[in-house]
Amino acid sequence: MISKIRRLTKKVRKPNFPDFYHQPGTIPGTLIIDEDAEAPVIVLFDYNQTNFIRKQIATPEECLIYLDAESVSWVDVQGLGSQDILQRLGKVFELHPLVLEDVVNMGERPKIEDYEDQLLIIARMVVPKENTCGFYSEQVSFVLGKHYLLTVQEEPEHDCFDSVRMRIDKGKGIIRKEDADYLAYALLDAIIDGFFPVLELYGERIEELEEEVILKPTPQTLQQIYQIRRELLQLRRSIWPQRDAINALIRDSSDLISEDVRIYLRDCYDHTVQVMDMVETYRELASGLMDVYLSAVSNKMNEIMKLLTVVSAIFIPLTFVAGIYGMNFNTDKSPYNMPELNWYWGYPVCLALMVAIAVSLLILFWRRGWLANFSSIKRD
Repeated sequence: MISKIRRLTKKVRKPNFPDFYHQPGTIPGTLIIDEDAEAPVIVLFDYNQTNFIRKQIATPEECLIYLDAESVSWVDVQGLGSQDILQRLGKVFELHPLVLEDVVNMGERPKIEDYEDQLLIIARMVVPKENTCGFYSEQVSFVLGKHYLLTVQEEPEHDCFDSVRMRIDKGKGIIRKEDADYLAYALLDAIIDGFFPVLELYGERIEELEEEVILKPTPQTLQQIYQIRRELLQLRRSIWPQRDAINALIRDSSDLISEDVRIYLRDCYDHTVQVMDMVETYRELASGLMDVYLSAVSNKMNEIMKLLTVVSAIFIPLTFVAGIYGMNFNTDKSPYNMPELNWYWGYPVCLALMVAIAVSLLILFWRRGWLANFSSIKRD
C-alpha cells in the first residue's frame, strides 16, 4: 500500500512555486527577466475628489508631470518583459537598486521595507482559475510615495483590482477623497479578499472528495487529495508572511501611512487571519481525508476477505462429503464399506444433504450477522 501511494504521488503535478533565485556571486541590484515575460503595459490613474484621468502611457517618463502634483497618481505596470522600461521606471521614481531588484525579480517573500520617502510592499495575489479548481499566483509589488503609488505585476491577464478601478472610475466610496496610502490599503484589501473565492472552491472540492472517499475510493481520489494538500501548502506560504507584512504596516510608524489608514489596515489584518484559519482548517481536512481513504481501502479489503471466508466456510463441509464418497470402497467385502453406494436414491440423497448443509450454514451466518455489509454507508 505504501509503495502504491508513493507511485501515485509522483504523478501529482507540482504546484507552480516561484523558482527565481540569484546565482551565487550575483551583483546586488541585478534584474532577472524571464524570457517568457510579457511586454510591460503601463496604465496611469490620476485622480482627486473632483477629477479623474485614466490612460495607457507608452513611456515611463510621461509619469513625471503627475508625480509632483497634489492629486493621487497610480501607475500600474503589468508585465516584466522589458529590462529597459523597468530601469527607466526606476529612474523616474528614483528607486533604490535593491528596491527595483525586489520589484522585478519574482519569488520574493511578502514583506515591508521602509526607504524614508518610499515604502516597498511585496504581496502575493491569487486568482481562481476558470471552470476548474486551482488558482493563478503572482507577485504584486507596491512602491508608495507621498502622492503616488507604483504597482508592478507579472502579467496583465489575471488580477483582482477591477473593483478598485471601478471605485476610482465611478467615484464610489471615499477612495478619491483619500491619499495614496488609502489606495495602497484598498489594493491590499482586494488581494486578501481574493483568497476567499479560491478557498471556497477548495471547500467544495474537499466536500466532494469526502463523499467519494467514503463511498467509492479510487487511486485517482488519492491523487486528488495529494494535489489539494500541495496547493493548500502553496496558499499557506503566500498568506502567512503576508499577515506579518500587514502587521508591520500597522505597528511601525511610517510617515507615509496615516493613522486613519492604520485603522483600515486592522480590518485587513483580521481578514488575513481569517484566511489563515481557513487554510489551516482545509489542510487538516485534507490530511484527514488521507486517513479516511486508507481506512476505506482497508475496510473494502476486509469485506472481500469476509466474503471469501464465508464462501470457503460453506464449501468446506461440501468438499468433506464429496471427499468421503469419492473414496474407493468394496461393499462385497463388508456391509459397512459405504452401503449408500448401492442405494437406489443414493446420489439425490447426497446432493440433498450438501444443499441442506449449505443452506443451514447460510442461515447460521445470516443470524449471526456475518453476511451484513459493514462498509455500506447510506447518503444523508
